[in-house]
This record gives sequence, C-alpha cells and structure tokens, in this order.
Amino acid sequence: MTVNRRLVLAARPHGAPRESDFRLVEEPAPSIGENEYLIRNHYVSLDPAIRETLDRDTFVPAIAIGDAVAASTVGRVEASNDPRIQVGTWVQGFNKIEDRSIGRPGDFNVPVDVTRVPSPSAYLSVAGGSGLTAWFAVESELQPRAGQTLLVSGAAGGVGSIVGQLARMRGAHVVGIAGGPEKCARLTERYGYDAAVDYRGKDVTALSAAIAAACPGGVDLVLENVGGICLDAAMLNLNNKALVVICGLVAEYNTEPYGTRQLTQLRVKSATMRGYLLSSHVAKLGDGRRAMIDLVARDEIVYDEHVEQGIENAVPALMRLFNGTNDGKPVLKLI
Repeated sequence: MTVNRRLVLAARPHGAPRESDFRLVEEPAPSIGENEYLIRNHYVSLDPAIRETLDRDTFVPAIAIGDAVAASTVGRVEASNDPRIQVGTWVQGFNKIEDRSIGRPGDFNVPVDVTRVPSPSAYLSVAGGSGLTAWFAVESELQPRAGQTLLVSGAAGGVGSIVGQLARMRGAHVVGIAGGPEKCARLTERYGYDAAVDYRGKDVTALSAAIAAACPGGVDLVLENVGGICLDAAMLNLNNKALVVICGLVAEYNTEPYGTRQLTQLRVKSATMRGYLLSSHVAKLGDGRRAMIDLVARDEIVYDEHVEQGIENAVPALMRLFNGTNDGKPVLKLI
C-alpha cells in the first residue's frame, strides 16, 4: 500500500504554534476520479500566512481540526485521468503539506516548465508566491520611480529581498528593515539595497530615528511586511502624499493585533494606506511568472532559499519565519 503522510492540525494554536498543535499521520494514498490527477509533492512553500489559517478565516477559510495544513506545492503527476495533464508533468498549486495531493479541473494547479529554473523549488520562491508578490507589489501597487524612496520591512525575506532589487531597477532609492547585522549586510551586499536599518533592540522612537538617518529626504513608499513598531516607525517618516501598502503583518500573527499608533500621520501627510493581496492580480500571474523567470535567466536578480528536508521537520521549519532564523525563502523538501 502506498502511504500518504500528512501534517494535520490537532489543536488551535494560542500564540506561537507548538509541536503539539500538529500531528503527522499516515493514510492510504488518495484515489483519483474522473478528470483528476495525482500529484507527488516534491516541495512545499512555508509562508507566514499559514499561521493565520490555523485559527481564523482570512482570504481563505481556517483549516479544520484534523485536516492537513494548506500550502503551496510543486510536484510531479504520478497518475492522471485528465486528458490535458500527462503523467510526469510538473505542476505548481495550492494544495496541502502532504506527500500526495489530487489535482482537479478549475483548481489552482498549473503546469510548469522546470527546465527554465535552477530547481523546481523556484516555482515556490522567485517564480512562485513570494516572487510574484514582489513583482506585482512593485509593478502594480507601488510603481516606484527615480527620485522616490521606498522603505521595505522584512526586507531580507522571500518577498522583501526581491522587492528591493525590482525597485532599484526602476531607479528608486530603496531602504530595508531587517533583524540583525548579518541580514542587514545581506540587504546591501547581495540584494542591492541602498541602506539597511536593524530593528533589533529599538523602540519606536529609536527605530524612527534610524529610518530618518537612512532616509534623510523622508519616505515616499512603504511596503509593510511586519507591522507593529516597524509600521509605526515608518509612519513617522512619511512624506506628503506617501503610499503605504500592507503586504503582511508577521509580527501580529502570534499575538493580539497591534495595529498602528500613528494613524494620524495619514491625515497629517495626506497619505494613503491600503492592503495588498497577490490574488488581486490572478489574471496576470502567468505574465509575472515569465518576467521573473527571464530576470533569473539573465542573471539580473538573485534569490535565496532556506530548504529544510523532510515532512517531519515541517513545524520547526515553519517557526523559523517567526523567530528570524531562516536565511532565505523557507521551503520544505519532501523527496
């Protein structure tokens, strides 16, 4: 019997998830029906948004107790009853943390060409959710231009590390916020940021002053990935008519919502704040993916993946997102 290992939710987390909130179960491999196909998942994307789905409805419903944790995956088709999808086809889609998933017509699985990327995992990083989130943040949401300053929090992460490079290509002055001297050095030495600000050990006042020193002309654009004091400190440095785009709030996912204590800055600076989801650009995802793959092929962009091995290591790998110990986009390699 072929076994399907699945990481299922055993309990709703209170604060940071713990090992006891999950169970690794073994079940028979699922059988496919008419027009369905069986995917052997090779890589799983570990993203901060997974934490939200463990105890609340967001842009997707909360995961039910006893169900496998949802995540983006890349895998190869093992069996197919869909005439459009041949055995051996690589597909990327929104499935679950499990060995095998079922693909169906109309779902989010799409065939991908793994010969165009260094590793199939690239379809979860630079050509996947993080890379595409960065692409549309820059090209559609922020649209930075020469003479503007863009401030990015979580700048050493899967999204932030790419946003900085894309914005520099458009001529913007780019400043990143990250945790610790090693990550800050990586921002300027590898990801092309003009300056880096270390948030560790700083309160809002000190962090605001550090941002002001790195952005002496103020901040025109903010891509917020962290929230909390990072967002407050950014708000204290806004220029007139600035734009703040909320891409993520990772600092709040394991705690009570912090929000912002500096909302008045939007009024004072006639600034705008709005949320951003990649799903708003679903009709153009193919175009964005091709653009990112082309940039990688021309060596015009760099990216890093933090790859952990084995489904049994899914939980500690996921927690790296919240304790800052990941070095690149977190990916779980199943086989």
